[in-house]
Amino acid sequence: MTDYEVLDISGFCSAGADVRTQVDYEPAAWPTDYRGIPFRFVPDMKSCFVCLGRRPDSSAVGASKISIPIGKTARNVIFAHAMLESFLERGDSLGRTVGIYTFVYADGSSVEAPIRERFEIAAIPIPWGFLPFASLPDGRDGLHTRGPVPPGEAGNRQQEVGLGWPGDYYLWVWENPRPEVPLDRVELRAAEPSERSPGRADALGPHSQTLDEYGNFPLPGFVVGAITLGHLDEKPFHQSAAVPVKLTLLSPELAQKNFNLDVTVDRGVATYVYALPLETPVAFLASGHAGFGEEQNLTSSPAYVEIAATPSATLTVKQGEDEIAQANWGEIESRGSVETERVRIEVIESGRNWVHTTVLDADTGKPVPCRIHFRSPHGVPYQPHGHHGHVNSNLGTWHIDIGGDVRLSQITYAYIDGKCQGWLPRGEVIVDAARGYEYEPLRQTVTIQPGQRELTLRLKRKHNLNAERYFSGDTHVHFLSSQGALLEASGEDLDVVNLLQSQWGHLFTNTEEFTGKPHVSGDKETIVYATQENRQHILGHLTLLGLKEPVMPWCSDGPGEAEMGGNLETTLSRWADVCHAQGGTVVIPHMPNPNAEPAVLIATGRADAVEMIAQNMFLHVDYYRYLNAGYRLPITGGTDKMDAGVPVGLYRTYAWIPPDEEFTYDNWLKALRSGNTFISGGPLLRFKVNGQTMGSTIHLGRDGGTLDVECSASSIIPVHTLQIVQGGEVVAHTQESAGAKELTLRAQLKIDGSTWLCARCGGPDYHIESAPAGKAVRHFDSWRRAVCAHTSPVYIQVGETYDVCSPASLQYMLTLVDGSLQHIRRAPQWKPGHVTHHHHSHDHLEYLEGPLREAAQAIHKKMHEHGIPH
Repeated sequence: MTDYEVLDISGFCSAGADVRTQVDYEPAAWPTDYRGIPFRFVPDMKSCFVCLGRRPDSSAVGASKISIPIGKTARNVIFAHAMLESFLERGDSLGRTVGIYTFVYADGSSVEAPIRERFEIAAIPIPWGFLPFASLPDGRDGLHTRGPVPPGEAGNRQQEVGLGWPGDYYLWVWENPRPEVPLDRVELRAAEPSERSPGRADALGPHSQTLDEYGNFPLPGFVVGAITLGHLDEKPFHQSAAVPVKLTLLSPELAQKNFNLDVTVDRGVATYVYALPLETPVAFLASGHAGFGEEQNLTSSPAYVEIAATPSATLTVKQGEDEIAQANWGEIESRGSVETERVRIEVIESGRNWVHTTVLDADTGKPVPCRIHFRSPHGVPYQPHGHHGHVNSNLGTWHIDIGGDVRLSQITYAYIDGKCQGWLPRGEVIVDAARGYEYEPLRQTVTIQPGQRELTLRLKRKHNLNAERYFSGDTHVHFLSSQGALLEASGEDLDVVNLLQSQWGHLFTNTEEFTGKPHVSGDKETIVYATQENRQHILGHLTLLGLKEPVMPWCSDGPGEAEMGGNLETTLSRWADVCHAQGGTVVIPHMPNPNAEPAVLIATGRADAVEMIAQNMFLHVDYYRYLNAGYRLPITGGTDKMDAGVPVGLYRTYAWIPPDEEFTYDNWLKALRSGNTFISGGPLLRFKVNGQTMGSTIHLGRDGGTLDVECSASSIIPVHTLQIVQGGEVVAHTQESAGAKELTLRAQLKIDGSTWLCARCGGPDYHIESAPAGKAVRHFDSWRRAVCAHTSPVYIQVGETYDVCSPASLQYMLTLVDGSLQHIRRAPQWKPGHVTHHHHSHDHLEYLEGPLREAAQAIHKKMHEHGIPH
């Protein structure tokens, strides 16, 4: 005897496909099972249903009673049936009995089961929100395609799951109270009017004439398409909740393949499969990147999937198109694990509790915002409710699903206000929590006991730069909401977020966030200011901080920043002028690229600062080039956050606000412009030259002198190198080959001419490009940025003037100005006389070129003053 056995009802089918006018019925294409249970449908368009009761839109009536023989024992009888019409949306027919199924035993006894609308049966199609209570639709719950989806489906795909919906039938299970006694037959009949609850004429209004003489709705007929007997001691459709299952590929060849696993379950459901971490719990707990992610396992093993199924279900594991294992779910559950030739499959959870977690500041005892990750020792995430275990299924998140969570390679963290709740597994749980660079990250194991409902954790502040009057900010954030940015900034111990509206081709973002004023948290410790990044693909990008009104157009000069076929309407210099007129601050983002008009901004004094978003060699070369040309440029740090793989403030600006000035957004911008800043991608720098800090100018006599330089780096992630840079060259350094969380450096430097000094710190040899193979210290964000820090300069003036002027740097700038002018002259434009521009100038080309010619004149003047041929 099979576990499920179909009944042959073909001899009792008297109705054809025409009886179901609202269903596109193609019998030959019908499946042989629903939700893993076998059914046999009759592939005959003229006689494919058992039909009972009234047919829709007709006085014709199907059979009043049909008796179908069974002649054997069964634990369950499963029906695929559906009503032919419904009155649910026109009145109160809820729960109305439409049929009676009588199960007659071999000993002559019987059991009646009423078939009620929206309980055991319903009509198809059915309105949303009207699925039946006691039966299931034939369509099963499923997963969206994991990879690329059709245009317009990206939002839906984020759900990952899809609800099973009725296509042809509802599946109702009659559970036999006497499974040991053979069933002789089942009698199906339509209910009599007297067996139905009264109708409600008052609910029908103008439709009351459709009630019959008994005050009931018309007798809706129904069809039965198939019947199956269940012989197993189980619920035919799973009623268990999903549990995590670990997959370990036993073949090294299969295990090392790029991740591409899929699991299906015939009588149940399975989630997407995700790679588990390669690190052991011991190695993970000892890692120097506590609170800041973990290397992503890109291979196929180990992995996990969550499964809910009946004991008779078959679990199938595929790698790409190849089936590599099959196993019985009941065996896996009862034994805990099953090992096939190529895969070990094991249940890795023994129970779970709904736990309320509070994270306290160890000093104040108050809840502290942070980001947090929970995992089992195997690495299965158990994130707080309302947060993702895997943001967007571990797929890309540019402008998708950004906010509330951040993914640092293998690990997804939830931003919380100090409290959260959700499921945690019983037994050992690994917690990984962090709050920026001034708190000691927390990575530890806790134990969740059966019945435990509360968990308290503590984060310890290690540094307090606010007390030293340094306030941190991210100059470059996209796509978050203002409220979300407040939470995430607080969770990263970040004081300021500059949330930038912008344009990306035909996409405009954060438009609704712009208010022209700061958005301040209730405790006044965190500020979000929605402002603007204006962009062009050749001339460059520009961050305009502190705008009171938008500066338009936001982008120009066509794709990819502006619209298809767009003209070159303005320049970065003109944007900078409007920003300054509003009292704003102009920052050149992701210095120096796109590399063209930034030279103009610097030469004409329109740039207030430059931004470092990654530790690449070219940024340093160009920044030092401009400093060596004699320009004073504070450095700022920003993330250019555009996806869920970047925490706000991963690269941040620390700006010093004098003690007699309160922390406000305007004062922070003023501090940024003053130059007493450093950027941090982890380390916290302190740097003084003769007791003076960044942004200062130290005056020496005509013959120069000796300077006392002192700097230190404190980092929650071990760093290796601390360097002092003079004029672009390293003049003093200290290195710790094993990495350290504290580095100090003191030096005396002989200075005989005007110059500038900076401090910087990072991994071995500082630069990622020059670090020994495998030794670079990187974050686990989507950019894999370096752990590093860099100060703004201290300027050293020898004699009467700050006489720093590199001929090569100035010539480089002239070349960029010339290239920018050439681009302007070839850029698309409308015909003169056919357009009124936003600037109202009659000479559009003059409007565009004016600042560039101004820059060329300023550079030539500088060269002339220093006796440089030009």
